[in-house]
Amino acid sequence: MPAQDTSKIKEKIISILKTRGPSLPVHIAKETGLSMLFSSAFLSELFSEKKIKISNMKVGSSPIYFIPEQKPLLENFSQYLKSKEKDAFILLKEKKILKDINQDPAIRVALREIKDFAIPFKKDEEIFWRYFIIPEKELVPQKLPEQELEKKEESKKIIEEKITEKENKIKEEKLDIFSKPLEKKKVAKKKVAKQKKQNEKLFNKVKEFLSQKDIEIIDIQEFSKDELILKIKENKREKLLIAYNKKRITELDLIKSYKKLNDKNIPYILLSFGEPSKKFTNLIESIKNLDKIEKISEITKI
Repeated sequence: MPAQDTSKIKEKIISILKTRGPSLPVHIAKETGLSMLFSSAFLSELFSEKKIKISNMKVGSSPIYFIPEQKPLLENFSQYLKSKEKDAFILLKEKKILKDINQDPAIRVALREIKDFAIPFKKDEEIFWRYFIIPEKELVPQKLPEQELEKKEESKKIIEEKITEKENKIKEEKLDIFSKPLEKKKVAKKKVAKQKKQNEKLFNKVKEFLSQKDIEIIDIQEFSKDELILKIKENKREKLLIAYNKKRITELDLIKSYKKLNDKNIPYILLSFGEPSKKFTNLIESIKNLDKIEKISEITKI
């Protein structure tokens, strides 16, 4: 194809994007009369030349192409996000800014997946997320809850400094009385944060395991450092996954796991960090084809 024709086709594609907004290769193929293969090739070239942008999310197996100033219009494709990703999108759009550590693990994972809509930034060594259409410059005047608290504390100190020396002494005595409870609250808060990090270790390991097997996490039902219960989808079928933070699963764990189904007729999977014992494996094999267990009643002689 002559270079001139190629240039004209690229110009036409950009014109189409300007008119119809973010589009899929199939849309460009229809508008230009080109095949899907050629349309995708031209879009890739335009992206390499930095004349258009490409989305991180996909509709089916295709990304979305757009010109830079059309990025806000990607909101129109949010309906194609997966369930948890859509939850994270809706929450971030409503709140505008989210503190990473304060979110549920499933939302934290989803925020990292919706790169088109969730922009990370750091403040005081902590990760926050801003909704993508909020300009970065607006983050400076915008007060986060922690900033508001600091501002109130500073105002309080200024007022206290204006109190007379005698009143200051009384104030200090009152503060001494309440200092211990405040310290206890700080220690308790640190313990909660530490516990949360321990809980997430198991979750992150299980998430990585499921990701390698292309298994989708639908919901988190229980969550601790020793045990994790997830609702998953494998091969388009919903299942319950129970992961134990231990090397060996026992017969007691099996019974405990079965009780957690709450009479739901749903398959379940058990995970641990080691091979099951031979005794446990034999038990599973022995009951595979077991139909029922009955008691022999004694025959009463007449």
